[in-house]
Amino acid sequence: MRMSSDNIRGLVLAVSSSIFIGSSFIVKKKGLKKAGATGTRAGQGGYSYLYEPCWWAGMITMIVGEIANFAAYAYAPAILVTPLGALSIIFSAVLAHFILEEKLHIFGVLGCALCVVGSTTIVLHAPQEKNIESVKEVWHLATEPGFLVYTCLIVIVVAVLIFRYVPRYGQTHMIVYVGICSLMGSLTVMGVKALGIGLKLTFEGMNQFKYYETWVFTLVVIFCCLLQVNYLNKALDTFNTAVISPVYYVMFTTFTIIASMIMFKDWDSQEAADIATELCGFVTILSGTFLLHKTKDMGKSPSVRSPVFTSPDLNPSSNSNSR
Repeated sequence: MRMSSDNIRGLVLAVSSSIFIGSSFIVKKKGLKKAGATGTRAGQGGYSYLYEPCWWAGMITMIVGEIANFAAYAYAPAILVTPLGALSIIFSAVLAHFILEEKLHIFGVLGCALCVVGSTTIVLHAPQEKNIESVKEVWHLATEPGFLVYTCLIVIVVAVLIFRYVPRYGQTHMIVYVGICSLMGSLTVMGVKALGIGLKLTFEGMNQFKYYETWVFTLVVIFCCLLQVNYLNKALDTFNTAVISPVYYVMFTTFTIIASMIMFKDWDSQEAADIATELCGFVTILSGTFLLHKTKDMGKSPSVRSPVFTSPDLNPSSNSNSR
């Protein structure tokens, strides 16, 4: 099936976004490490990173990536744009190895490859974008009972994570911080999708900002983004970047596609074979994430001898001489 011009624009923007966002993880973490050396770490509730230029450089890079991502959602369906975030996993994991010295082993590469294969499978079988002519149409979809129930569940779970589990397990269980970012991220994308459609229609001559619904979506996007940035900083400052990136990607992608399915009813126009193939893509992505998670500490273990990238300092003979 030939891709439409809008889908091609969305694809190019999504790939560019992944490159910028993948780089931002590394630059921001370098800033967080510098700030943590002279002040209270972000993972312990500190905000000294706000005075660190390196962190702001990473933040600007992420903003550029998010703008490209924002534009991509205006042209292509979420189920096409979101899985392409897998590219940011590869980019950030490799950069983390060379810049942050967070070792990436052969199983880490295999995990990343599985994530990409699963994402590609989903993209190739993604449904066509619906033709929406007004933000009011999106508002109608967002206020249907199914999506309202989903939104309430997300808000409740995030509140429980923030007030009950963050104080107890935030420093030891990565899933707490990443879970908050991913759950709120699914609502962010729905808001971004609505706002992107509004901007696109406005640029085409049909002003959508005269409707209050557009401003409600804008406030939702701002609130959710601020919450995500706060807890993503805590996760980056506390855990290995090479693991945070893929886990965040998989959870964020999963919840975003679920939200899109409920709100935009993406699967209504698809055949059973396409839906089954997409589900297989999800399983492949989850397998890659599990593999990355299980091998996250290989770079720290002296018993592991097969990192993908080997430096002279990790030569077995030099290790045996040092003993």
